[in-house]
Amino acid sequence: MSSSAALVSSNEKNDVQYIEDTTSALPPLPPTDPVLERRLLLKLDRVIIPLTIILYLLAYLDRGNAGNAKLQGLETSLHLTDTEFSVVLACFYVAYIVFNIPGNVATKILLPSTSIAMGAMLWGIASSLQAATTSYAGIIVCRLFIGIGEAFFGPSVPLYYSYWYKRDEIAFRNALFIGMGALAGTFGGLIAFGVQHIHSSISTWRILFLIEGLPTILFAIAIFFVLPSSPEKSKYLTDSERELLLNRLSRDGLVDTGKFDWSGFRRAVTDYKVYLCGIIYLGVNITLASISGFLPTIIKNMGYTAAEAQLYTVPPYAVATFLTVATSWVSDKSRLRGPFVAGYMALSAIGFGILMGVQHNQHVRYFATFLVVSGAFTCIPLMLSWCSNNCGSQSQRAVEVAMMNGIGQCFAILASFIFPSSEGPEYRKGFGLNIAFNGLAAVTALALMFLVKRENERRDRIEGPLPKEDEGRVDTVGMHDLARGFRYVM
Repeated sequence: MSSSAALVSSNEKNDVQYIEDTTSALPPLPPTDPVLERRLLLKLDRVIIPLTIILYLLAYLDRGNAGNAKLQGLETSLHLTDTEFSVVLACFYVAYIVFNIPGNVATKILLPSTSIAMGAMLWGIASSLQAATTSYAGIIVCRLFIGIGEAFFGPSVPLYYSYWYKRDEIAFRNALFIGMGALAGTFGGLIAFGVQHIHSSISTWRILFLIEGLPTILFAIAIFFVLPSSPEKSKYLTDSERELLLNRLSRDGLVDTGKFDWSGFRRAVTDYKVYLCGIIYLGVNITLASISGFLPTIIKNMGYTAAEAQLYTVPPYAVATFLTVATSWVSDKSRLRGPFVAGYMALSAIGFGILMGVQHNQHVRYFATFLVVSGAFTCIPLMLSWCSNNCGSQSQRAVEVAMMNGIGQCFAILASFIFPSSEGPEYRKGFGLNIAFNGLAAVTALALMFLVKRENERRDRIEGPLPKEDEGRVDTVGMHDLARGFRYVM
């Protein structure tokens, strides 16, 4: 080891071991044809993106339909108290948190198409069975299994995208994926509005669960057979396309050994960045869960009927869908995540401030729901991309994305209990907690930006300028984000 590296090792303790263990670049890669790369990306996008985003649309419908069912008599039919309904909502998040890391590790160990299809089948069956529940215990069991199934899907897709796309291509595709959650809110409101006008001997909330649950079961079968498995094994690629894909991923330090590397687990749990991402995700998820469980109720308390409230949930979700996709596209082009996360979390806090501070102006309060929904949804793909971008290997990425999700979902449980009917329409507890943690998320995002910028500058001082893309690649296997040549995304 050179004397300069030894001096840095003695004086700069933060992540410095990467210099000692990786002192040479890998051999240069052959140049790629931009035209062939564009054709390859288009081929991937034609299959991977539609399949995953439609599945997320179904997932979010199945996750969030309890809020719509509440307005259609779910609580009355099952004789649920406010607290019991909150427990019903929370059960999903408890199971989702517990199975986050196992779900992502399963994606790494099994073929992604297999683990994702298994999760979809499980939550589709559980969601459909909600229509047959006659007791508090029955619907709790269903919600737990919906959470388990979605844990094998939700955090796994951003990891799965990193198998196929470079770091500056992921946020836009994550936005298309997560944008389906916002679009699901649009469809969910329209479906619930339509179902509410069905005249049948079967309760409308039971019909709602069937209409939104059964398609997931059928789609899970399609995922198993059609979704490409991995670049190394998928028959969807020709040999020349496979070589091109692995070549372009190698330039971005994204090619992996194919096996789960337990050193990636150890690196993930000792990486301070994942805990800061988790704090930001707490603020995102308390708002996301508040919207999912209570937006129809919040809007109804503005003076609308139950049917009107279902319909009026549509425009905020539609605007959020557009902003989610547009912002993530700009984020990819600028290779920046933090400024957008901080800005949208501040926007969400302002929205909740209006909801709490303005009590008698129906139109202003309704406008505030646009700020809240747009703020929460836009930050989800940005955070999934930011956390993923700053992991050096698939194994580290599998654990860190799941950890961030698990930490963030803890406040989704909290959100289930902060909007009791007795506090409406002011909901000071619910609005106040959202303001506080949206603000904390914005500040933490700025702090994380500063820290990774400083670390990149430190590595630049030690290593000098990074090699041009056609001169070498980053070997992240074994050293993960500590590899020589790796730089963080701000």
